[in-house]
Amino acid sequence: MTPAMTQGHGGGEELFRLKQGRAQQTDSGASTSAKADPIIVLDAAASHVTALELVFLLCLFKLAFAAERNLVDSLPGYEGVLPFSLETGYVNVYEENGAELFYYFIQSEDDPRRDPVLLWLTGGDHCTVFSGLALEIGPVKFIREPYNGSVPRLKYNPYSWTKAANIIFVDSPVGAGFSFSRHPKGYDVGDVSSSLQLKKFLYKGFLVGNPATGESIDTDSRVPYAHGVGIISDQLYELLNECSKPHILYKKCFYVSPGPNDESPARMILKKKTKGLKRPPPRPSMDCQNYVTYLSYFWANSMATRDALGIEKGSKDEWVRCHDHDLPYSKDIKSSIKYHRNLTLKGYRALVYSGDHDAVIPFLGTQAWVRSLNFSIVDDWRAWHVDGQSAGFAIAYSNNLTFATVKGGGHTAPEFQPERCLAMFKRWISNKPL
Repeated sequence: MTPAMTQGHGGGEELFRLKQGRAQQTDSGASTSAKADPIIVLDAAASHVTALELVFLLCLFKLAFAAERNLVDSLPGYEGVLPFSLETGYVNVYEENGAELFYYFIQSEDDPRRDPVLLWLTGGDHCTVFSGLALEIGPVKFIREPYNGSVPRLKYNPYSWTKAANIIFVDSPVGAGFSFSRHPKGYDVGDVSSSLQLKKFLYKGFLVGNPATGESIDTDSRVPYAHGVGIISDQLYELLNECSKPHILYKKCFYVSPGPNDESPARMILKKKTKGLKRPPPRPSMDCQNYVTYLSYFWANSMATRDALGIEKGSKDEWVRCHDHDLPYSKDIKSSIKYHRNLTLKGYRALVYSGDHDAVIPFLGTQAWVRSLNFSIVDDWRAWHVDGQSAGFAIAYSNNLTFATVKGGGHTAPEFQPERCLAMFKRWISNKPL
């Protein structure tokens, strides 16, 4: 498995794969069929090739498509006809178990025939890719207003990455978002197996945003980060450093209560008893950043939305943004650093970016593992700018690897800093320095 195929094993990792190229043209100007030769599909013109044909290439085996092409020209909550081309559908990735991955395919708003094709995956515990589409880089976003029982409203996002690329958003692994399995065994996946369901096609590079790379790196950087930005005092920082030493009964260390994963039998029974019951999320304050995720629950569970997206009836009783350990998943990759190393050594371009206000996967840990690759520095640490203002810092290494921070970006950097992230993406995708 490679990092270009992992969902980030529990972290906020967004992944992209891209292939730049142009369509093979017939004399009449129409693109040739992608299915005739899977090797050339990602060189095909996205404006003439359906997402079903593009997604076909992502899989290891020839796939049986479970749904016909579903073209969407309007969405519940969005006023008027969509100003972009949207297609949705399912791809059968495991015929024996009936595992179906749901996708959204959005054409580039610039030049879909020449722009690259990107695949976006969302990290977390079976988190839906719709988070990336509606909260981060897609062409629609929710209008932040009180929920009144009707379908939440959407508006156009002027900082969508579809300004520069065709994007396939895939609900992966099976069970995430609208993806489902016709047999319970289809939900039993992990880092490796879910990756095999998506490979294999030629790609030129990948991006990882606020990536979960391994718990020892990601979590160990949280305390230094909190101290560095002034969230915790010097005294607390020193105490935490003492408690992190391998003496679990050290007298200075306070008792830590069990986390949500350390479930008691009673809690596990409660989960089983309530399984199948719809559980709308608690309503946060409108001022909270996660208020839009609250709105997404009601939007995605609307029958009007399901009809518009072509969701198979009976396939998903309740849509949730992320699951809470209620679906099986094997974290069989402890650290993805070696895969990053392997890919970059093979010449694939890579951009690793981090919001500098992310306390979940702090940039300090990401910066440390990137530095541990021991690649030579090509362009040393410097500020990068948007409209004359500092937008973050970047450093370029040999083997086409770039690390960048996004100033003011949180765990999902494009959600917090859409203009800066779009500028970063456009420059990187065009082989320009940040």
